[in-house]
Parts: sequence; C-alpha cells; structure tokens
Amino acid sequence: MDTQKLEKLMKKIKVKNLINADVEVENKSPLKMIGKGRQGAVFHYTDDICVKVFGNQEDCDREHYALSLGQHTDLFPKVHAKGKLYIAMDFVRGVDLREYLQSQPLSEELSNKLIQMLIVFKEIGYERIDHHKRQIYLQKDGSLKVIDVARTVWRDRVYPYPRKLLNSLGDDNKEIFLSHVQALSPKLYEEWLHYIRMEELSKEIYQVILNEEPDEGKKTEKKKALKTESNKLLTRDDEKNYVVLMEGLMHKVFKEEWVKTMLARGADPEAVKEEIDKYWDERELKSLGQGYSLTTPNSVTNQEAGRRFAGFRENNSRFETKTTKKTKSESKSKPKSKDDKNEVKVKNKKVDRGRKKYTGGKKK
Repeated sequence: MDTQKLEKLMKKIKVKNLINADVEVENKSPLKMIGKGRQGAVFHYTDDICVKVFGNQEDCDREHYALSLGQHTDLFPKVHAKGKLYIAMDFVRGVDLREYLQSQPLSEELSNKLIQMLIVFKEIGYERIDHHKRQIYLQKDGSLKVIDVARTVWRDRVYPYPRKLLNSLGDDNKEIFLSHVQALSPKLYEEWLHYIRMEELSKEIYQVILNEEPDEGKKTEKKKALKTESNKLLTRDDEKNYVVLMEGLMHKVFKEEWVKTMLARGADPEAVKEEIDKYWDERELKSLGQGYSLTTPNSVTNQEAGRRFAGFRENNSRFETKTTKKTKSESKSKPKSKDDKNEVKVKNKKVDRGRKKYTGGKKK
C-alpha cells in the first residue's frame, strides 16, 4: 500500500466532531465518502480498502487498538495503515444485522454466532462485551464481521450483560435471542435475566421518585410532617444519653487517631487498639460503680496521663485499687456470715489491676 500517497490525500480531508451529532466533513480529495458517524467518516480508497478519518486522535488511537486486539481472528477487518487521524482497513461488505432482521427471522444458528462474537470480545480483552446490531455485518458465507469497535476499550463503566445488543434487537427478537441463550446455557440466561430485572426495577423506582406527590400542596404538607418527624433524630435534649453518645464519639475519634499515630511510629496497631479498649472498658465499669478506676498521681496532668495511656513509656502504674472506706457504724454492725466474710475479704483484698505498659515494641 502506498502510504505516502495516502498521507497526501488525508491532508485534503478535514473532519470535525460535533456535540451529539455526526461529524462535519470538508473533503477536497478525490475520495468518495461512503458514510459517517459520531467519531469519523469513511471513504472509498480501493475496491477492497476503505479509510476511516477521525475528528480527534484519541478516537483514532482507540479504534486502532481495539482492531489490533482482534487481528488474529476473522471477526474484524484487517488493518493496512494508520496515521494520526486515519485508519486504512478492509472494506466490510455484506448486510448489517439491522437490515437483515427486517426481512429475515433470528434463527438459533445466528443467535449462536452472536454469542460466539461476545466470547471473542471477552477473550481478546475488550472491556465492553457488547455491540449494536447495525455494526454487525453478515457475510455471504454466514460469518460475522464487526466495525466501529472503538468504544469496546478504555471504558470507565461497562454493563454486566450485552445491553446494547439486546435492546437494539427489538422486543420480539430480544425474546427470541434470550430463548436461544436459555436453551444453550441456562446459567448464562439466568445471569442476564437477573441484570435485566434489576434494570427494570431501577426504572420503576425512578418513575416513582419522579412522579411522587406532583401536587405542590401535598409536597408542602409532606415536608412539614417530615420536619416534625425529623426531631426524633435529635439527641442533645436527653442529657444522660447525650453524655453516652458523646463519650462513644470521643472514644471512636481517640482510637482512630492514636492508631494512625502508632502506625506512623511503626507500632503494632492491634496492640494499641487492645490497650484502648481495656481503658474504656474499665471506665465503663467505673461509671457503673464496679471494678477499678483509672487514676493518676495528683502531680500528673491530664495530658501526661493521656500520653502514658496511649503507648508512651512510663515508670508509674496507671491503675490503683479502688477501696471502700467503712464508717464507724458499718464497723460496729452485727457479725457477718461466713459467706459475707469471704465477700468482704475479696472486696478489701488489694489487687494489682495495672496493665503492662505498651511501648510500641513486640511482646517477647
């Protein structure tokens, strides 16, 4: 192929992309335009070769890459040359599936060929396993050829089933095709049907939201009712509950921030979490009048106490036994039973509840 001659001809063709419309073409070359779309225009070069000229380089590169992935198969036209804004490839003849189905039925054999096409898309690495029927051509020998494959690659979002193909077939042929899929692979049919149902449900939900309470008076009334009901979510009026919720919030923030800090220091975050959880467990027991309290010497500030708890090295114990002072009247009360005496001994017994200091290192 004479690429120098082709380059000269391409300089005489200008293609401009438009928003939601086919491209605008300025053709000063002798080549005849045989069609155009959103991405580019196709020109007749020889009886066997056509040239697709694009409006921007990204679309050209995308199409060329998609075609290159399938060059070892018979499903795509052979590429002969590529420039910055054009691709020279085999001229695809035959009849597209849209025109074919206007006069012919969708046979099981044709449905199987479409499924095989999707399998090839999957195997060669396409991201969108889907294609519109107008871009699928039936050849004289019954094989398929596909064009305009740029949108099958470099996709941010793709559908989990061939949505474009199914919808382009029309309702009747869609049902026929799905029946063929069901007969061939019931599992694949069930999966596609699941996604179709989810899509239909999404449409129904959208319509409900869109058409809900069209009357402005009802909308206003509903908003007022919701405003009143939303007060149930308020928490600050209940002081006791507010303290509990605030303590829980502080606990969560404190835990998250100290885990970040200790991670930055190379410490074991799980050990830090364990220490924090133990600390809050004992605070909860204290609030209920049980267990032991967390105390610090009078000379230790709250900031220092927090530093000690959170994993810094310290020399003094953080926990002191909570003892109960007896009044004179209590000491003169009648003798306790044997069980009561044992209970008193347990309560007054000095227990070392101090936990090991976590310094960031691993346990030996």
